[in-house]
Amino acid sequence: MRKAYLMMRPNREDQIAIAEQIVSVLHAEGMTVSTEPWLKNAIGNRTKFDPVAKPEFVIAVGGDGTLLTGVQTALKWDIPLLGVNTGHIGFLIEVNLDQLPTICERLKTGEYSIENRMTLDVIRKGEVLKTALNDVVISRAGYARLITVKASVEHELVARYKADGLIVSTPTGSTGYSLSAGGPIVCPGVDCILLSPICPHSLQHRPVVADASQAITVELECEKEQQVQLDVDGKMVCKLNRCESILIQKSDKTVKLFSFGTQSFFHRIRDKLSEWSC
Repeated sequence: MRKAYLMMRPNREDQIAIAEQIVSVLHAEGMTVSTEPWLKNAIGNRTKFDPVAKPEFVIAVGGDGTLLTGVQTALKWDIPLLGVNTGHIGFLIEVNLDQLPTICERLKTGEYSIENRMTLDVIRKGEVLKTALNDVVISRAGYARLITVKASVEHELVARYKADGLIVSTPTGSTGYSLSAGGPIVCPGVDCILLSPICPHSLQHRPVVADASQAITVELECEKEQQVQLDVDGKMVCKLNRCESILIQKSDKTVKLFSFGTQSFFHRIRDKLSEWSC
């Protein structure tokens, strides 16, 4: 791995200094570095970037949100994704900034493994709108009243939720918004899809785990003045019509995440989620 594509979260006060530091480390290890147009313009002539037709991996520097932004770029090129944590929790990210020189050496020598993480396709009117690594969220878009959402697995009704919304997540996303809504923590290698209602107005509605081979249909039963919002991996994709339905199913695409064996999944849960609770 010698051709990197650098991505960062815009508007950080120290983004230029961090970018220059990272590029310096990568160049010292004999790697070429290309980047997003906005970052290249922000840095100017102080750092050299190399024009590359197709990089060999994406390096996303920030927190989990930056990593999830990098997912779309990694999927587009079908290349692995490396997260470097400079954020607060960084649950999805194994590597911290001070570890980068050692990690670069391991990238060159092949001392790593690749985790293929399941993703979800969001299908609207027969077309794939977006592919999610973490979750798909249907919510009430700031509207004061609850919305009604029907969820079916393979055309069989699971529940009719009167709630703030519904989270449909992968095992990777089980430690994100789904967890906050009372969903279970699931090991990334388990092949399943989670349905977690957001603040349901019923004592009987609980999170449901479906097999990953089963398609999820979400139907809206909203009043005329209600607005419903569709978010994928924490970013708004569109507003949905009040009687609309969307299909969510396992994608043929996988996100390839680097793993260096420094932390197990359960070690990360103990470390990161206990820190989150402080």
